[in-house]
Amino acid sequence: MSDLAHIELQLTAARPKALGALYRYFRDLDMAEEAFQEACLRAIRTWPDKGPPRDPAAWLILVARNSGVDEIRKRARNAPLPEEAAFSDLSDAEEDIAERLDNGHYRDDILRLMFICCHPDLPNTQQIALALRIISGLSVGQIARAFLVSESAMEQRITRAKARIAKAQACRIEEGDPAIAFEAPDAQERAGRLTTVAAMIYLVFNEGYSAGINNPDGAAFCDEAIRLCRLLMRLFPSEPEVMGLAALMLLQHARSAARFDGNGEIVLLEDQDRGLWDRQLIAEALAMLDKAIRHRKPGPYQVQAAIAALHARAGAAGQTDWGEISLLYELLERLSPSPVVTLNRAVALSKLKGADAALELVAPLGAALDSYFYFHGVRGGLLMQAGRQAEARQAFDRAIALANSPAEAAHIRMQIDRLGGCE
Repeated sequence: MSDLAHIELQLTAARPKALGALYRYFRDLDMAEEAFQEACLRAIRTWPDKGPPRDPAAWLILVARNSGVDEIRKRARNAPLPEEAAFSDLSDAEEDIAERLDNGHYRDDILRLMFICCHPDLPNTQQIALALRIISGLSVGQIARAFLVSESAMEQRITRAKARIAKAQACRIEEGDPAIAFEAPDAQERAGRLTTVAAMIYLVFNEGYSAGINNPDGAAFCDEAIRLCRLLMRLFPSEPEVMGLAALMLLQHARSAARFDGNGEIVLLEDQDRGLWDRQLIAEALAMLDKAIRHRKPGPYQVQAAIAALHARAGAAGQTDWGEISLLYELLERLSPSPVVTLNRAVALSKLKGADAALELVAPLGAALDSYFYFHGVRGGLLMQAGRQAEARQAFDRAIALANSPAEAAHIRMQIDRLGGCE
C-alpha cells in the first residue's frame, strides 16, 4: 500500500472523531467541515516526510481547530473578535486536545454528530445524504449518483438539511441555555438517540442494497453503513441491538454476488447460487448474532438477523426452516408491528400451508400497501401459485407500474410471461 493510500485510510478512520469534536467546538457544520479539510491537506503534505502522529484524530482536531480559529479571525477583519464562549465549549479546553481526547469524549462527539445527521426535522433522504457527506466524507457527486439526481440537486438537498439543523439549533438556543443544543447526551437520551442512529444507518444500507447492480455506488453505501455500524459497536460494545443490526447487514451483504445474474436480472433467494455467498461475512455475522442473543434482550434487528441467519445456514433452499422463520416473523410482529412484516410472514406461511393461507393473511394489507411494489409482486406470485391467473396478471401489472428499477420491472415482466395466455 502506498503512503498516500495509507494516509487516506487514516484520514477516513479519524473523520467521525475529528468532525464530531470540531462540530462541538465551532457549533457549525460547514465550518467544522472546512477546518477538517484544511487539516487533511496539511496531513497529506507533512505526514509522508515526518510520519503520521501517534494519534491522528487528535492531531487533525488540533490543526483543524487552529485553522478554523484563524479563518474566523480573517473573516472578522476589523470587527471585534467574538468571545471564546461564542464558539467554544468550555469543557473542550485546549489542554484537553493537547493531552489527547479520551475515548469517552470521542464517543459523545461521534454520537452527537450522528444524531445531528438524523435530526427528526429532516426527511429520510436528507438524513442519509447528510450522514454520507458529513460522517462518511463521500463526495456530493457520489451521493448524487446513488440517488439518481444531479450534483446541483444533491448540493441543494444537503445545504437545505444543514440550514434546517442550524435553524433548529438556533431555536433551542433562544429557548434558554446555549449549551442545551450542544450538550453531551445523558444515559437516557443516549438510549433514545441510539435507536434513531441505528435506523439512519439501516436506511443508508437499504439505499445501497436497493440500488443493486444498476448503480455501482450502491455497494459503497452498503460498505459504509456496515463501517458506521462497526463504529457504533465500538462505542456501545454491549448493546445487543447494535450487534443485531451489524449481523443483519452482514448477512444481507454476503449475498450480493448472487442477487443478480449476468444480464443484471434479479435472482430470487431460493434460486441463488449459494456458492457465491460470502462465507466469511456470514461466519462473522453468525458469531455476532450469537453474542447478541446471549444478552437475552431481543429486538427487531436481532430477530431480522435471526431470520437471515436461518437462510444462511440452509445448505439448499429446500432445507430452509420455514417453521422457525414463521415463528420469528410472529415475534417481529409483536416487537415492531407493520404491514410489511406481515407481508413477509405471509411468504413464510405460504411455504408451510400454501398460497391460499398466505393470500388470506395479506388480504387486509391492500389499503396500507397499495403503493408498495413488493406487496403487488408477492401477491401476484401467490395468486399465480393458487391458479388465479387473471388476478395474478392484475397484481403484476400494478407491481410493474411501481417498480423502482429496471431490474425489478424485468423480473415482473418475466412473471407475466410465465402466465402466458392463461386466464
